Amino acid sequence: MRILHVVQLYYPVASGAARYFIEISERLVRDGHQVTVLATDAYDLEHLWAAGKRRVEVEREHHNGVEIIRFPVRRLPGPAILYSVIRRLMVELSRVSRSEPLLRRVAQLTPRLPTMERYFTNSTTNRFDLINATNITLDFALFPTYRFARQQNIPFICTPFVHLGEPDSPNIVRYYSMRHQLELLRRSDLVITQTDLESTFLVNRGIPKERMRQIGVGVTPSDVLGGDGPRFRNEHQIKGPIVLYIGALAYDKGAIHTIEAMQQLWLQGSTATLVLIGAPLAHFTAFYEQLPEKDRARIRLLPYAADTVKHDALAAANLLTLPSRTDSFGIVFLEAWCYKVPVVGARAGGIPNVIDDRRNGLLVDFGDVPALAYACGRLLTDRSETYRLGIAGHTKVMRELTWDHKYAQVREAYEKLASGLRQKDPALIYRT
Repeated sequence: MRILHVVQLYYPVASGAARYFIEISERLVRDGHQVTVLATDAYDLEHLWAAGKRRVEVEREHHNGVEIIRFPVRRLPGPAILYSVIRRLMVELSRVSRSEPLLRRVAQLTPRLPTMERYFTNSTTNRFDLINATNITLDFALFPTYRFARQQNIPFICTPFVHLGEPDSPNIVRYYSMRHQLELLRRSDLVITQTDLESTFLVNRGIPKERMRQIGVGVTPSDVLGGDGPRFRNEHQIKGPIVLYIGALAYDKGAIHTIEAMQQLWLQGSTATLVLIGAPLAHFTAFYEQLPEKDRARIRLLPYAADTVKHDALAAANLLTLPSRTDSFGIVFLEAWCYKVPVVGARAGGIPNVIDDRRNGLLVDFGDVPALAYACGRLLTDRSETYRLGIAGHTKVMRELTWDHKYAQVREAYEKLASGLRQKDPALIYRT
């Protein structure tokens, strides 16, 4: 098969969606398929709406057999907040019946990828057997891709990575379920979801269940294991317990709540060190810089740590926490479980379908700092509980959450879709 993946952030970026598609793309290549990835030039997510952030300079390259083409991001003039204002206006516009055409146009105002559209215009002879595009909230890249797929009669898959947010709260999920986004999912030939929570949400909003495949995310233990805990402790001068956070350093991911929970534990006499690994967003940096010096001395901030450092940190950690409301799955929990490290997550997004509360990890409500502090403190002091949860998580990963298992399901879905005959229906092509 010749496969096209459209991913807003890809290698060398380590976001969840990037890692998901890196794994699938490289495995497909090893199986003899041709894979092309179209991505933006963003390294930092904020590059999509703000100037001065990191970008990937290389326009074209091959990495582990995958062809990567990156397109420069173009934005409307104005401050970074303009993007947030436009997205908020789109949420309100989505309340209006038949607003889909206008929403599609507004979605592609900023950021936009004019060179990607030219690529599609000049690629009519480049026949792909199928296309898989993501992320539903970064929809500026999806609609040009969908139009190309329909014009060329190519099966179109969307892997939306819907962030459900907190239960019974629309604050997050409304940015992933606007009218034009749901319309795109209804018109897709296949929608790949990560959890039962995500699948149920989409079915309830009219996405045909028969065109949905719930697969989820995996981990390759041999790629994760091998970390050196003593080396990490020596290099970062840590003697006591370690609470580890891995993820984007942002409010919605629970990074700020994690620091506030640790501040409570430190006031109670805890000697634990907090290790933060991930790309910091601007609001987190502003928060961190205002912390008292005595608290920052208890934190090891490693914004862009290499995988070897992350693996060393996992080997050294007493527990991992990611109390996020914007994760459709949470690969980092699987990585922690490879090391038999217990985890703490939030009752939000897809995490409750990954962590079985009190069976292989602990769940707290998003933003509940006292509950988060209690959960972390419990795992720091109750060794039998820590051991039991870590072992149970490790067992779950090895039984059902390896990439060998998950990739087989993705490949099967691809092969089934690519081998089917599709009749071009002009009515399915977006004209705007």
